[in-house]
Amino acid sequence: MHPYLLLALRIITGLGGTVLVITTLSAAIRSFVLPRNEVVRLNVWVFIGIRSFFDAAAKLANSYERRDRIMAHYAPVALVALPVAWEALVGLGYTSLYWALNEGSLWKCYNLSSSYLLTLGTTKTTHGIVAALGYSEATLGLLLLTLLLSYLPTIYQAFSRREVTVALLELRAGTPPTAATLLSWLNHDGSVQNDDQHWAEWERWFVEIEESHTSLPILSFFRSPQPGRSWVASCGLILDTAALLFTVVDGPRPRQAQLTFKAGCLALNRVYRFFEGGAHTTPTDLLPAGSTEAPGRNDFDLACKELTACGLALYEDRTAAWTQYQELRSRYTTALQFMARLTMTPSTKTAD
Repeated sequence: MHPYLLLALRIITGLGGTVLVITTLSAAIRSFVLPRNEVVRLNVWVFIGIRSFFDAAAKLANSYERRDRIMAHYAPVALVALPVAWEALVGLGYTSLYWALNEGSLWKCYNLSSSYLLTLGTTKTTHGIVAALGYSEATLGLLLLTLLLSYLPTIYQAFSRREVTVALLELRAGTPPTAATLLSWLNHDGSVQNDDQHWAEWERWFVEIEESHTSLPILSFFRSPQPGRSWVASCGLILDTAALLFTVVDGPRPRQAQLTFKAGCLALNRVYRFFEGGAHTTPTDLLPAGSTEAPGRNDFDLACKELTACGLALYEDRTAAWTQYQELRSRYTTALQFMARLTMTPSTKTAD
């Protein structure tokens, strides 16, 4: 090869390696350090690649229970694979830099990069600049692993707080949980006007969901310990309960319930926009047919009958109430159905 052509190739390779290292480091910092809900494209590619394998395995399962067990491993595996991908890209970037500095063949540069990255010390160099780059590579390798390890407690704390509310909702809304059952439970003392404490807790839960599931998006795919539970279904359950309360129960709307409904709509739609608009994620159809459909008029009428049987005073004009219920539910139905398909979560029912 002509010397000038080889020199140009080394310069281009060195610049490419530098860009690759900087891009990977930036992705790691934006993933766990930057307190913003940024879409890190590198992470998205890693997660989508791993998700494709899990989707293929889940499609072979002949029941939702088996698919649920398979998909329960997706988020932990993807999270562990993330620093592996970062380390591999950093190693590739430094391999390019060593070759650009004429350290030897590509194979020798790869061995040198691996030795520094994994702090093995099996391959050495006598060039000062290459040695300095090697020390920086070893530092970055340890930094990338430390970033993930230091944030694992934060991730699991957020997961634990989320699941406490999910479990408490199951106790109050029955199995399977329904909006009518939860609203009946809120009326346990004969009034739905004095449940501000519960609505306030759910408002805070929605705010935490919005913050944690957009800044740490992999949290959205961590499935509940119990197969029948889901944070997406719990979001829909609370919002459906509020929509029923506002449209069918005769009486003033509790102010705290209105705030919770607004917080829930905002949280669910912002998580939805993060995945659909920012990450351009496409959900797969692994759920049973019709499992994410919105409740129909028959479901609404059954819920009204259940509430009447529990002693709640309802509006007489059910047609107007149904129209208003559909309007309120339209504020979050698209986001709810998208997230249910994305996380493979069947929707909750309005009534038994």
